[in-house]
Amino acid sequence: MLVRKIGIDLGTANVLVFVPGKGIVANEPSVVAITLAENRVLAVGNDAKEMLGRTPDTIQASRPMKDGVIADYKITEAMLKYFINKVSGKFRLIRPEVMISIPVGVTSTERRAVVDAAVRAGAKAAYVVKEPMLAAIGAGIPIANPSGNMIINIGGGTSEIAVISLGGIVSATSARVGGNKIDQAISDYIKRKYSLAIGDRTAEEVKITIGSAIAQVKEEYMDIRGRDLTGGLPKTVKISSNEVTEAIQDELREIINAIKKVLQTTPPELAADIMDKGMVLSGGGALIKNLDALITKTIGVPSYVADDPLFCVIKGIGIALENLDVYKRTIMLSK
Repeated sequence: MLVRKIGIDLGTANVLVFVPGKGIVANEPSVVAITLAENRVLAVGNDAKEMLGRTPDTIQASRPMKDGVIADYKITEAMLKYFINKVSGKFRLIRPEVMISIPVGVTSTERRAVVDAAVRAGAKAAYVVKEPMLAAIGAGIPIANPSGNMIINIGGGTSEIAVISLGGIVSATSARVGGNKIDQAISDYIKRKYSLAIGDRTAEEVKITIGSAIAQVKEEYMDIRGRDLTGGLPKTVKISSNEVTEAIQDELREIINAIKKVLQTTPPELAADIMDKGMVLSGGGALIKNLDALITKTIGVPSYVADDPLFCVIKGIGIALENLDVYKRTIMLSK
């Protein structure tokens, strides 16, 4: 089957790839491992993530995307090439058209870097679309209607908040806080309180397993292993869900402040629509237990988690790709 169109959700934490007619064909971490001597790509995605924190001096495993934008151009290009080749084959008769999601706050230079990286990686043409718009399409929000809809997309590197009406973004902001910063906050808290150093993967596991945005009456507990900073030996400590809640408060406050900022610049008519319909949460961060309840309680506007929040952006890309001619005129950004 000839692959003519490819959709890529180029996230800070994960890369998801969509092909019309096949659906989501890849979901791998945005990690690339390279040899420092020859600057050669050793592994991408799942294989590279296994190397994080475990590499010798000669190999570097890193995330080329930081806060939703390209931090390392060459490595991002290698990563895009890997995913384009994976779905369309190295020896292809036609170069595919590629649609890529980008944060709402990117500059024109950052946007151009994404387009250039995709074309150099093998795309015939590359289109970039703002993440909140794609998340809204994927969450089933009727973006073309003349009424206000609010989407809060919490990814690995950024939280994208936007009010959408008549197929366009009316008010939006991008806060450089997401799943990765929340993981870091958990890691820092454990280091301070227990003098225990833990890796990013352990911090993420703690967040997913017992993390909660609101302190719970019935606490949950989890054993975590790491390196004791005083003696340098391996050590296990037990932490509670309420400790995790305490650890991530500053990051959650940052997200809530970004939501308030968008609401303050929203026209009154659209703000009234949002009060009626509520706000929709998407992205991996939406899965933090009780986050919707915390936002509802703090802001006073109902909020709901979308179905399959992790896949809202890539689903939106899929819908836009399958109706490319319609969306080319409305939601896409010029290069």
